[in-house]
Amino acid sequence: MGSHVNVSVVGIGIMGSAIAGRLLEVGHQVTVFDIDRKRLDAMSALGASVAGSPAEAADAADYIITSLNTAAIVRSAVFGPGGIAESASGDKMLIDMSSIDPAATREMARELEETTGMAWVDAPLSGGAPKAKIGQMTVMAGGSAENVRRARAVMDSLCANYSHMGPSGAGQTTKLVNQVLCALGFQAVAEAVRIAEAGGVDAARIPAALAGGRADSSILQEFGPKMAARDYSPTGRIDNMLKDLEAVQSFAMGERLPLPLTGAVTELHRLFVAAGIGPEDTAAMMKQFEGF
Repeated sequence: MGSHVNVSVVGIGIMGSAIAGRLLEVGHQVTVFDIDRKRLDAMSALGASVAGSPAEAADAADYIITSLNTAAIVRSAVFGPGGIAESASGDKMLIDMSSIDPAATREMARELEETTGMAWVDAPLSGGAPKAKIGQMTVMAGGSAENVRRARAVMDSLCANYSHMGPSGAGQTTKLVNQVLCALGFQAVAEAVRIAEAGGVDAARIPAALAGGRADSSILQEFGPKMAARDYSPTGRIDNMLKDLEAVQSFAMGERLPLPLTGAVTELHRLFVAAGIGPEDTAAMMKQFEGF
């Protein structure tokens, strides 16, 4: 994995805390910042240093990871009062692992580099907290070839698959592709489970029966058994998926791309969030289907 480096993680929710925990586990020096004191206390107990602001976090590290929910929050953490930009310099790098709009990413990356010399790599992820904890995430990176290579000092501790997809914003565009495939995959598996049950087939046996065939997928293997067992334990948030699907729709409108299946699944996610199950796992789709 290479030598250990100083890394700060700004935003230590479910994903950020998994990322910070993994970095600590493999020996990096980690500083964390979040507005939630309980989260900071939990990371401090694992050995992380605690910063009082994003600027303080940036001052303490050569690599600063942001793991935040929206482009507006990322902008505030970087350019707002006490933001990362206040401690930025040409020898530091911001690695944004949030899932946000590609256009906003390109604009913020340009602004940070022009005003401070600090590099920005957009590095959204797939695999969630379970993969982050064991260093097996899939990360799609955007930025210059040199900056994406430099980011490996941190990414090699977190990723099993790290791909340079193109210039700034390309990682975020690839994440939109990922979310379309995931959202449609969740929907397909949920409907397939109901078909199996209606036909008298043990739905829990479907993933093994289809393993290795064209219908196989990691979503089928992980979520098929959960849906068959009505296991609604959370591994992610539907409201976050809705945010990403709405970003896909916004992108598609700008390009005049017809995405009928994505549109239908986005509307279902709006229904789920309106029904108050935003914090629940995507497997909760099955719970909703039972009432249809």
